[in-house]
Amino acid sequence: MAGQLPPQIQNQLAQLQELQNQASIVVQQRQQLELQVRELERTLEELAKTPKDAPLFKSVGSLLVRVSEREALERDLADQKETMTVRLESAKRQEQRLRERVTALQTELQAALGGR
Repeated sequence: MAGQLPPQIQNQLAQLQELQNQASIVVQQRQQLELQVRELERTLEELAKTPKDAPLFKSVGSLLVRVSEREALERDLADQKETMTVRLESAKRQEQRLRERVTALQTELQAALGGR
């Protein structure tokens, strides 16, 4: 049946499929960023509960390295969280734009196919 469709509609179908693929990728990225933000939040919460004189370690590759400056670790984790949060918000906006484009293209295609 795709061979019977006009080239413009075939092109729109291809665009729709590409947009859906892009949206799927962005959703996966957003979910990954959400996990990273939650993990950083939990880490910061646990760090706040930890006694000030407790030894702290951070993961560097496959090594655990002792941290000498607690405040520097807290700042680093807070900075990471802020960066991930900004990226998460960007991914959410991108996902929303892609969903809107998919919906608009679906509507166009339905109108074009309904008129055939």
